[in-house]
Amino acid sequence: MKCEEGLRGTMTIESRLRRSKAQSDEMLEWLRGTGKTIIIIHDNPDPDCLASAMALRHLLAMKLSRNATIAFSGMIARSENLAMAKELEITLTPLETVDLDDFSAVCMLDTQPGTGNNSLPPERRVDVVIDHHPLREETQKCRRVDVRADYGVTATILYEYLLAQNITIGTKLATALFYAIKSETQDLGREANEPDRDAYLRLFPVANKRLLYEITYPKLPVEHFRTLHNGVENATIYGKLLVVNLQAIRFPEVVAEMADYLIRLAGIETVLSMGLYNDGVILSIRTTSTLLNAGEIIKRLVAGRGTGGGHGMMAGAKMDIAPGDLAALKEVEELLTRGLFLELSIGDVTPARLIERNVTGT
Repeated sequence: MKCEEGLRGTMTIESRLRRSKAQSDEMLEWLRGTGKTIIIIHDNPDPDCLASAMALRHLLAMKLSRNATIAFSGMIARSENLAMAKELEITLTPLETVDLDDFSAVCMLDTQPGTGNNSLPPERRVDVVIDHHPLREETQKCRRVDVRADYGVTATILYEYLLAQNITIGTKLATALFYAIKSETQDLGREANEPDRDAYLRLFPVANKRLLYEITYPKLPVEHFRTLHNGVENATIYGKLLVVNLQAIRFPEVVAEMADYLIRLAGIETVLSMGLYNDGVILSIRTTSTLLNAGEIIKRLVAGRGTGGGHGMMAGAKMDIAPGDLAALKEVEELLTRGLFLELSIGDVTPARLIERNVTGT
């Protein structure tokens, strides 16, 4: 087993490709001796895990003549992600419909065992993990691990695997990988490192620009605008912190979407977004401060109450709660807000509504 959490400092693209060649060679050699392969991505998949899975399946098809199954749980609700899966013809299988006993190799991408954001049963073994989030203790028990916390996007790692193995990247796969980097890093403006920038610039000429447009600017359902309306009406500002409670939500992805939207508000440095989905509170943190680590903050906030993780500028978590209990959700909001006051060293501050309510009704 070989576990890595990223090599700090600047590496040339040649040295990165040598590293990716060694990692992918060892992974392929092990997989060659196994049978059917399943690729597990995180719940409610985003562009990064979708593109990463598409790339790994292509790698296995070209090198091992193996057609791997990509499995996920939850739903794809965000319009851009739905358009990506449709336009790029990414075949996905609901995890609950497969018999895991049929597969002798389990690969996990853009997530790790025990994170709480994937639905693989905890007793099930994971053989291969490729991810860009901080290395977790549970992950080190897996057979093959390539975790690079110094990369902004998991898709960048898989892109390097394909380059290192001299595998041609077709237009649709290039479009998927490019859009994953574009989306995850906000066009290289958020947590993009040198490998991500190199991949972004090399993939752009090959990507299909019409498909990129269709994915980036899809038609949006009425529910999207209702959620925006509900979000701004239920947002409270505490100095440089904004907390938004979306209450009961139909799609878990809107929590992160609202955090991404509201972090753009002038004067705001950190956003905590939350919503009640089934029997859990979905949480997202976004920050523009390079002095904070959103992933570590959210893990401390939910310690003993849920699971969470992330990066320096973005993080997510889930806390269990009784279905439909909006009073308990309000208590969670107050608890987490107090916790963020301590984390961000916020003193006495007068809360302000983002949108002041018209109490007269006129």
